[in-house]
Amino acid sequence: MPGSAILDSDVLTFPPVELALDDELAAQVRAVSLVRDAARLAAWTGTRPVADDHNLLPGDAAQVVHDLGLKADRLRLLWIVAVNGRLIEITPEGARPGPGVRDTMEFWDGVVMDVLDRTDEQGLTGSAVVDEHLTEILATMYSVREGMAVPLLTTGILQAHEVGCEAGLQELRRLRLALPTELAAAMELLAYCGLIEPAGADSVRLTPIGVWAVRRDLLREGHDAPSLSEIEGLALLTAGELIDALIAGKASASAASLWLERRAPEEAARDLIKIAATGNAAQRGTAGTILEELGPEAAPAVREALDEPLMWRYAAAWLGVRDFDAPALGEADGAWVAVDTLAALLYLGAPAKGGDLDVLGDDLLSLVPIMGAADHPDALAVLELLGKNHPDVVVAKAARKAAMKTRSR
Repeated sequence: MPGSAILDSDVLTFPPVELALDDELAAQVRAVSLVRDAARLAAWTGTRPVADDHNLLPGDAAQVVHDLGLKADRLRLLWIVAVNGRLIEITPEGARPGPGVRDTMEFWDGVVMDVLDRTDEQGLTGSAVVDEHLTEILATMYSVREGMAVPLLTTGILQAHEVGCEAGLQELRRLRLALPTELAAAMELLAYCGLIEPAGADSVRLTPIGVWAVRRDLLREGHDAPSLSEIEGLALLTAGELIDALIAGKASASAASLWLERRAPEEAARDLIKIAATGNAAQRGTAGTILEELGPEAAPAVREALDEPLMWRYAAAWLGVRDFDAPALGEADGAWVAVDTLAALLYLGAPAKGGDLDVLGDDLLSLVPIMGAADHPDALAVLELLGKNHPDVVVAKAARKAAMKTRSR
């Protein structure tokens, strides 16, 4: 639906997950092999001198690997976890016991960040390709909670590497031979780190604390990764309450999806259209975004919206895209929708930045001269917004000129 881009962005939406209780999660964190070995390393280290780079001296490193039965290639990660987790404290005199863990889940969040950071530094899994795509792998496993077959993960990595990294035929041929073994070793390491567990024959899934950690990382990156408990209450809201919560950033796209699942399509469409037809441009754009998720079953309710002055253009576009009979939209209608789309920014409560005004792309310059003639209550305000804030000086100048003509009328 034109004008419904208010919620569109690069944000990824993940299915809601059910999180275990904090006490259960904390107990699982303490049982993770990586965490236990980091604690053992801290106890073994005690108070002793360290090298200039704040790592163990070479002789001590070899000794602790022998004494504790550690894998030498994991010692660096263990040291980072112990130091960053405050199990070990580095002072000018050397290493000494740190204050320890105060909040187990915050400590775990830090552990996983340390693990993932290794993919950008000296490598984590021993496979450059797996390291490069590890966050994608974990996000995919987060989406498919019942588990994924390792061969399917291998195929996905190959496809991602071919498309995203433009790998050549020779490199892909080498990867097809080497990747199964490399991925198996990576899965073993991720299990050691507490992130994954077996899920049947040749399949793996995230552990409960893996789900918790990956979700925390997705949220940190700005993605929509709600817990089931967060959105259950939102599904009970009225259409108006839901739209206002979305605009205020108190609800996510997944909440809107669950809200639709709990209602008949026609009923949901009528409730949304009622708010859109009487509300402001931000409410209209948000309602339009939700309406886009509805299929042909909602058509009778959308067709009724053809009689609404502020909604009929959107209804016509919705019907036309789905091959229903609908009124044709002309150039003037396009200008009206452009005004409405940009007017949404006026109601979001935060100043519109230059990038926000590029939502219409290259079409904007041709639409600006006729925006002032659009029978829209926010036409002048939108032109003034463009004239003052649009990053393209040509568009800004055209908007100021159109605003001047509009004011004179």
